[in-house]
Amino acid sequence: MPPFVCGRFELDLSVPHVMAVINLADGSFSGDGLKGDLKATLRRAKQALEEGADILDLGAESTRPGSVPVLEKQETERIVAAVEALRPLGMPLSVDTMKPAVMRAALAAGADMVNDIAGFTVPGAVEAVAEGACGLCVMHMQGVPSTMQQAPHYDDVVAEVAGFLDTRVRALTAAGVTRARIVLDPGFGFGKDVAHNFSMLKHFGHFTVDGLPVLAGLSRKSMLGAITGAAVKNRLIASVTAAVLAVERGARIVRVHDVAATVEALKIWRACVGAA
Repeated sequence: MPPFVCGRFELDLSVPHVMAVINLADGSFSGDGLKGDLKATLRRAKQALEEGADILDLGAESTRPGSVPVLEKQETERIVAAVEALRPLGMPLSVDTMKPAVMRAALAAGADMVNDIAGFTVPGAVEAVAEGACGLCVMHMQGVPSTMQQAPHYDDVVAEVAGFLDTRVRALTAAGVTRARIVLDPGFGFGKDVAHNFSMLKHFGHFTVDGLPVLAGLSRKSMLGAITGAAVKNRLIASVTAAVLAVERGARIVRVHDVAATVEALKIWRACVGAA
């Protein structure tokens, strides 16, 4: 697999990478919102680095089911301040946003990657990221966060999600984006019910057939609570298990809240895979 071009970095995704969630929003489904507090953000980022994270994913707008958009000005200010504060850490910085203006501001501030839950479908999004060398995460979402969990429907969730991702890759490459800059994300929990999510996890390898690296964001998701009965704060074991299952099926990046436990589990997985 060729290196993933991610701003200042070229990442070797022949081994799985851990992306740490750094939530700058006022609220989140996992209860870890930092409310734009820069000191707390820097502490969280340094902790993730010490625990073995490979990428930091900064988000200033909650996209949990039922959430409503935040003002563009507030999202931009929080993202730019965080990027500027965290760049000296020397880690790849991803920005989780679907707003083209926020993308442009974040990249101007020095972000290395844009993680768009809308798959760069918002008018102006492709143009905002086409030039330069930033990495791009293209995610599938059915609907919008405020309503996406109201009876989502698919005839074949794996085929339809894969088809959407292929369409978006074509749109990006037509705009001049090289494939080396692109990562795919099927979007667990974004307009999918429990059965849809587990079908995607079971058949995760289907998303890797195009040769592009695939990211899995399963951490603390409601699909895990539906099976285990555990509250969000008690889904550590389920989250780590799901991350390992995704990696076994071809995920090259796992986006997680619990960095240390995930890194440790993947060390065991790699030792098993490499054993004689």
